Amino acid sequence: MAVPTFVDRVTLNVSAGRGGHGVASVHREKFKPLGGPDGGNGGPGGSVILRVDPNVTTLVDYHHSPHRKAEHGGHGAGAHKNGGHGADLVLPVPSGTVVSLKTGEVVADLVGAGTELVVAEGGRGGLGNAALASSKRKAPGFALLGEPGHEIEVVLELKVVADIGLVGFPSAGKSSLIASISRARPKIADYPFTTLVPNLGVVTAGETTFTVADVPGLIEGASDGRGLGHDFLRHVERCAALVHVLDTATLEPGRNPVDDLDIIELELSRYGGLEDRPRLVALNKVDVPDGRDISDMVIEELTARGLKVFPVSAASGEGTRALTFAMAEIVLAARVEEAEEVATRIVLRPPSVDGAGDFTIAQESDGWRVRGAKPERWIRQTDFSNDEAVGFLADRLDRLGVERKLVELGAVEGDTVLIGHPDNSVVFDFKPGLDAGAENLARRGEDTRMREERAAVGRRRAIAANMPDRTEAETRADVARRLDKPEVYGPTSYEIKSPDDPDWAEEDPGAQD
Repeated sequence: MAVPTFVDRVTLNVSAGRGGHGVASVHREKFKPLGGPDGGNGGPGGSVILRVDPNVTTLVDYHHSPHRKAEHGGHGAGAHKNGGHGADLVLPVPSGTVVSLKTGEVVADLVGAGTELVVAEGGRGGLGNAALASSKRKAPGFALLGEPGHEIEVVLELKVVADIGLVGFPSAGKSSLIASISRARPKIADYPFTTLVPNLGVVTAGETTFTVADVPGLIEGASDGRGLGHDFLRHVERCAALVHVLDTATLEPGRNPVDDLDIIELELSRYGGLEDRPRLVALNKVDVPDGRDISDMVIEELTARGLKVFPVSAASGEGTRALTFAMAEIVLAARVEEAEEVATRIVLRPPSVDGAGDFTIAQESDGWRVRGAKPERWIRQTDFSNDEAVGFLADRLDRLGVERKLVELGAVEGDTVLIGHPDNSVVFDFKPGLDAGAENLARRGEDTRMREERAAVGRRRAIAANMPDRTEAETRADVARRLDKPEVYGPTSYEIKSPDDPDWAEEDPGAQD
């Protein structure tokens, strides 16, 4: 089986890297039993990037290896150590590569050196418990998981970026003409469809340098799939002008240059999008006696149509100089009109499932389905084996307004709530107004294991609560003694407050000691 050297259409499967997991860790040091959380964050996964490289002219590499994956992010560690970033995977593509989805929707047209498309974005790293700590959640016993990277299948289609496109019937001499006016050396033979792939040549006319591409021979019905040309018509879409190469010495009966021109123009019009391109006509093979005679016969008719006609011979070089300067004139005019190409960076992201809002809720046969970028991302980040992490998720959903919206829509306790895509949903039983999480959680997502409930703390708070009501002669020590041993020191002149009183001091008075 022949190995292709030119590939202009491939299907590429790409997978971005997964984000690293955050870690739940507590600082440990001698004589510091409650050192606090120090779990680091996970690193983000690498993205898959398509970047235009001027040195790449074909998509053949992706024909052989259509599956590409970026590097995963590293997991976090204790001592506030964050995970490493996954390396991006940069895939070089030729200028003129069009990226589209399987549905046919075009998402990017990559033209110009350095232009980039982030076709699959890496997953976010999960937060460690140090980043999740707050004044109410002093020592979280959980961390967030890293998100999976984006996976997508895209179609890459190459449209050669050339200034001039040569079109014509098979064996009209297009490849010979490119070889005559440039240093390109395409395959040339005396049989039809010798050219199987587009050929590019660099031409210099005066101070102007431009590129010329020929399209494998077109025949009648090419726009409907006949012959080879229909596969390569896309390569003339970017050309500033088209040159009809007409054979004046064909041996096929019933053919003449004017009819050939009409047939090719009909196929170009059926293909569409090329009506505004300037046309030149090259009457090739005038070095053959019959060819020159036929050329003299049709020049007047073609000129009457408003076309610039050049009798040329690719074999001897006759007329090619005038043709190249006419090409250069059109190219210069086109370059003046078009803006300078600036390398851009495009990021391809999946469309939001919730539109402009944060989430949507719809009642289905299975229950209430919640869709939205935030809820679905939070689901992916949650470790459901950790009750405290589940409580933290419930707290986030409640703050977002999911519970309130469910109640407004008529959901009652015990209803099934599904969050996420139907193919991979997480199912909950709706319990409005109830705290979630482990038994040791006083509030949703709050960990009470590190709360200071020691006796010394309670004693300091009791003293602070009763200090404003002491007599002038009493000191802090007197208040403490009366609280500790009321049976010895007798009743006080004020009411002793306890932790059950509503005026119990909220702040830790330890700083007064």
